[in-house]
Amino acid sequence: MRIGIQIPRFTSAGSPEHIGPAFARTAREADQAGLSSLWVMDHLWQIEMVGAVEEPMLEGYSALSYAAGVTENITLGTLVTGAVYRHPGMLVKSVTTLDVLSGGRAWLGIGAAWFEGEALGLGLPFPPTAERFERLEETLQIAQRMWSDDESPYHGRHYRLERPLNSPASVQRPHPPILIGGGGEKKTLRYVAKYGDACNLFAGPDLEHKLGVLREHCAAEGRDYAEIEKTSLAMVGPDSSVDQVVDECGRLAELGIDHAICTGYTDAEGAAAFLGRVAEQAAAITPAGR
Repeated sequence: MRIGIQIPRFTSAGSPEHIGPAFARTAREADQAGLSSLWVMDHLWQIEMVGAVEEPMLEGYSALSYAAGVTENITLGTLVTGAVYRHPGMLVKSVTTLDVLSGGRAWLGIGAAWFEGEALGLGLPFPPTAERFERLEETLQIAQRMWSDDESPYHGRHYRLERPLNSPASVQRPHPPILIGGGGEKKTLRYVAKYGDACNLFAGPDLEHKLGVLREHCAAEGRDYAEIEKTSLAMVGPDSSVDQVVDECGRLAELGIDHAICTGYTDAEGAAAFLGRVAEQAAAITPAGR
């Protein structure tokens, strides 16, 4: 099993001038600890389940580009981009640029978006739920078009691209992996089966059921369920021991999770070294179905 780290807060650094150095230390520590992936939230305000909205929050792709410059091996992504916050052409170009400059380490993490207060506060588009999912699907189709050799026009209901040229091409071929976040059974998991390389699900009591729904969508789409990387957020509390987190990773692996992305700690700098010790033991865990 692979272990990743999500950095959801930037409060431990103190004043703004200390955020950059602290984030760089965390990224380097995670890289040197052998973690598989580093993730930031694609939010512009802090989310209420983590802290007050007024807490410091970094824009995701700027932060990942900075992390790319201070790391060598760890993969980099947002967990997850709100599809309606950026035009699809610009989003794919941003992820491609990150992939090129990092030497092939970018993910496209994406979802339908949910934080209405943030969007309205900053004047970002936030259409009704049905339209957000329509735009998410069109974004996924555009990403596949731009990461192929097909430059023919794309004319969707919401987006029109007359020439979806994307040069330079991504380093990863055929493209950076597409991770779709969320557990919606009718649309989100169907999009995973149809367009995604990975999913991200909460490690709750319905995780096994959600994976079963994904398996059904894969069958309907003629997709090999085993080729989709299953990721899940794993909570790491301030009092968690290495053994406790490894046990949780083992539980997730028994359900078929390939990649545990750890979050929930107060100090991300300290957590990176801690998770490195988790990763050493979790490397021996084989997810069910692998």
